[in-house]
Amino acid sequence: MALEQLKRELEQFGEYNDSQQQTRGSKMLNITRDTGELLAVLVQTRGADAVLEIGTSNGYSTLWLAEAVKRLGGRVTTIELDEGKRTMAAANFQRAGLGPWISQLAGEAEALLAELPTEGYQLIFLDSDRQHYRTWWPQIRRLLAPRGLLVVDNGISHRDEMVEWMSEVQRDPAFQSTLVPVGKGEWLVVRL
Repeated sequence: MALEQLKRELEQFGEYNDSQQQTRGSKMLNITRDTGELLAVLVQTRGADAVLEIGTSNGYSTLWLAEAVKRLGGRVTTIELDEGKRTMAAANFQRAGLGPWISQLAGEAEALLAELPTEGYQLIFLDSDRQHYRTWWPQIRRLLAPRGLLVVDNGISHRDEMVEWMSEVQRDPAFQSTLVPVGKGEWLVVRL
C-alpha cells in the first residue's frame, strides 16, 4: 500500500534528519508509530470528523489523522508556522492521496486559533512549541467540542516543560485527563 510505504519512508527520514540536525527548528520531531496508531483509533472511537492539529511538521502525524477522518467523511485542519515544513507536508499529503481531507493553515498558532470555530473540533492534537501551551489554552478550550478530546504529545518526555499548565487543566472541573505511556507520552484531556 502506497500510504504505508510513505509512512515508513517518513519515519526513516525523520529519524535520520533529526540525528543530523542541531537546532529544534530544523528537526522533524515526528510522533512515534504507536502514537500514530493511537491517534487513528481515538479519531475512530470518538467519531471525530473535525480534527485540529497544531504542529504539522512534515505531515507524518497528519497522515495518521487524515486516514482516520477520511473513513468518517471528515477533515483535518493543521497549523504550521515553518514554510519549508508546510511545503514538505503538502507534497506528502498529495503523495498519500489524502490532500482532499486536509486543510493547511500557515502562520502563528495563537492568531489562527482565534479565527477557528467555537466547539468546532471533536479531537485536537497538540504537538508544537510547548512554551506556548498555557497561553493557547483558553483558545484550545473554546475550540474543543463537548466530549471532545485533546491529545498532547510529549506528556512524559517533556512533562517538566508543561507541568504548570497540566496542573492548571487538571484543576478545571470541566475536564478529566490521563497520561498514557505510548510513544513519548500522550496526555489525554476530555471535555466533560
